[in-house]
Amino acid sequence: MRIKTNLAATVLLGLVLTACGTTPEPDPAAPVQGKPTTAPATLSPDAKASARSAAGLPPEPNAKTRTAFLDALNAIDPRIIKPGKEDQAVSRGINQCSSIKTTKDEVKLAQTALERFTVDTRLPDIATPGTGKAINKAVHTHLCPDF
Repeated sequence: MRIKTNLAATVLLGLVLTACGTTPEPDPAAPVQGKPTTAPATLSPDAKASARSAAGLPPEPNAKTRTAFLDALNAIDPRIIKPGKEDQAVSRGINQCSSIKTTKDEVKLAQTALERFTVDTRLPDIATPGTGKAINKAVHTHLCPDF
């Protein structure tokens, strides 16, 4: 019995000591594997436009188009654009263009607009198919007329 106890204690001690091994500290001057040592490359405007087109998105709107789109949303209801979130509204409009390009079901498209602009949760009093259609008209007219 004593041999089994000593053997078990020796094995246990060996496991504990092996688990407590040390690893050398990394050299702070050495580059870390998996992380780039240079800044990531930025895309050229042509590459960005090509990527947007491949994703089914229209080009980034110019200042005049952007203002016209935001004005159109405000004409529907000024609460659609969250205060100080004009960039978010434009981004959501651009994303809605992708839905306009791929979805032919007007009812589904109107519901998608209400959800994308969070009208259905924030503004239930105007979350109607008519509001969704009006948002889609603003998006289509100003951000993606070619879709």
